[in-house]
Amino acid sequence: MTAHDTPAAARTFNIVVLPGDGVGPEVALAAQRVLTCIGDIYGHRFDFTEHLIGGAAIDATGEALPEETKAACIASDAVLLGAVGGPKWDGAPVRPEQGLLAIRKAMGLYANLRPLQVSPVLAHRSPLKKEIVEGVDLIVFRELTSGVYFGERTRTETSASDLCVYTIEEIERVARAAFQAAEQRRGKVTSVDKANVMETSRLWREVVTRIHAEEYPQITLEHALVDSMAMHLIRKPRDYDVILTENMFGDILSDE
Repeated sequence: MTAHDTPAAARTFNIVVLPGDGVGPEVALAAQRVLTCIGDIYGHRFDFTEHLIGGAAIDATGEALPEETKAACIASDAVLLGAVGGPKWDGAPVRPEQGLLAIRKAMGLYANLRPLQVSPVLAHRSPLKKEIVEGVDLIVFRELTSGVYFGERTRTETSASDLCVYTIEEIERVARAAFQAAEQRRGKVTSVDKANVMETSRLWREVVTRIHAEEYPQITLEHALVDSMAMHLIRKPRDYDVILTENMFGDILSDE
């Protein structure tokens, strides 16, 4: 298709932009420019409206996620987020990250997809050896709306606690998303947990194993403990296709 072709199915998409803090506004603006170019080529129109989130929202309204922002996001076709947080709000009673967690929960964004493809022309720039990272093509499915980040918190002068809770339904839905992605890729899922210690991880492993056996037996499934997985990702990243894991483990492993 050329820039002069306009498909019959051209649409207008309403996109809420949440520039946020730090580098967020710069990133969001660059992404909008890319989308505008895509629209020009394929005959689509993107209508952008900006709203507050994170530290910028705290400064303006006292809330990390104002109700106006939440309502606009839910009503939109898509949300484009820049970044939230920064040292300015360290120690503040309301933290910018609260807005990020709240919008994920409000929109039901339970499956966070984090892909990694290593470009052959950039493999030599990795801090790992070229022969280790060359050809890496994996995707992390991180459960995003449950677990310890969303559990009840307590704090006293002498102790603190964060409750990690998962239900069968919450595990089932993200597991299905990961298996369905594997069907379109190389047919392998690695489920990461800490089942040798944590009860939530034992439930996670049981549910993932059952969903695999009942619905996706054609997919190869393996289980890994999160501590050894952190090592394997560095030693042999080409071995992995789809990595499925819970919220905190997925946060750490995908950053790695």
